[in-house]
Amino acid sequence: MGKFFLNIIAGTLTLLLAVKFVKGVEFNGPLFILPTNENQLMKFFGSLVFVGTFLGFLNFFIKPILDIITLPLRIITFGLFSLAINFFLILIVDIFFEELEIKGFIPILWTTFIFWILTLLVLALFPKIKKTL
Repeated sequence: MGKFFLNIIAGTLTLLLAVKFVKGVEFNGPLFILPTNENQLMKFFGSLVFVGTFLGFLNFFIKPILDIITLPLRIITFGLFSLAINFFLILIVDIFFEELEIKGFIPILWTTFIFWILTLLVLALFPKIKKTL
């Protein structure tokens, strides 16, 4: 469970940093909102924290499956194909959420690098959580 929350933190921080520093990445929704009625609930599903949570969810549940499927490619490329998997996950998030707009190949590539580095850093900073799961 701890690794799941670390992936959510990494996904949310990735989107926050990408929106702030990568030209061509824009987010047109609220940063965070606690829903109290139906209208605010719809805004919550378009918030940056929810989109980052979705990215962390994909990274925790879908990426291990893709890692197993693409194991021969990752072996041949010495693990660099993991970047392609991360690229694909971020592309999925960009497609599903209209509030997030990534314009072009280079901004999504930079966002992928940020996601890859932050995931490695967050998991390295909390090694006990990683080992217990």
